[in-house]
Amino acid sequence: HMFFEAERIAAIREMICSDTVEEREAALAKLEPMQQGDFEKLYEAMEGYGVTIRYLDPPLHEFVPTEEKDIELLANSQGKTVEQIKNIIASLHEFNPMMGHRGCRLAVTYPEIAAMQTRAVIKAAIAVSARKNVKIVPEIMIPLVGEIKELKYVKDVVVETADKVIAEAGVELEYHVGTMIEIPRAALTADEIAKEAEFFSFGTNDLTQMT
Repeated sequence: HMFFEAERIAAIREMICSDTVEEREAALAKLEPMQQGDFEKLYEAMEGYGVTIRYLDPPLHEFVPTEEKDIELLANSQGKTVEQIKNIIASLHEFNPMMGHRGCRLAVTYPEIAAMQTRAVIKAAIAVSARKNVKIVPEIMIPLVGEIKELKYVKDVVVETADKVIAEAGVELEYHVGTMIEIPRAALTADEIAKEAEFFSFGTNDLTQMT
C-alpha cells in the first residue's frame, strides 16, 4: 500500500479518528493526491501491463498511535481530548482484527473511502494514458468480500464515482471491478458473487486462517 510515510500515517489516523463525514472527507482529501501519485508510478512502471489495485484494507488498530506524545499530537490536530482519542483507540481493538472491521466492511461503513480511492485510480489511469500513450485498464479489487451484498454495495460506489470522473474528463476508459476469494463464505457462495465480480483472485492466507 506504500502507506508508511509520516504524513500519510497522520492523515490515516485523522481519518480513523473522525467523528463526522466532514472530518473524514477532510482527511481523505489529503490522502487522495498521495494515492493518485502512487497509482501513476505503478502504471508508468508497468508500461501498459495489467495492474490490480487492492482497495484499502488496514486492520485499523495497526494505524493508531501507541506513544503518549503521538496520542497528544493527534488529539491536538483533531481538536479532541487525549481521553477521546484513547477511547477511539480502545474501541478499535477487536477479538480478531485480522478478520474484523477491514476490507470491504470498512468501505461499507465509510463509502467515502472507496470513492476517494476510485477517484485516485481513475485519475491516475487517465493521466498516464495521456502522458505515455498507452492503454490502461484498471482492475479494482474489493477486498475481503464474504457475501454478494457487500460486493454490490461497494461496487456501486466505485462504478458511480469512476463513471463520473471519466465523464468529467471527456475520455473513454475501460475498468474492471472484482474481488479476492479469501473468506470461506465467499468460496462457498462464489457462484453468487460472480454475478457482480468481473474477476476473481484467490487469497489463501486468510482463507486458510479463517477456515
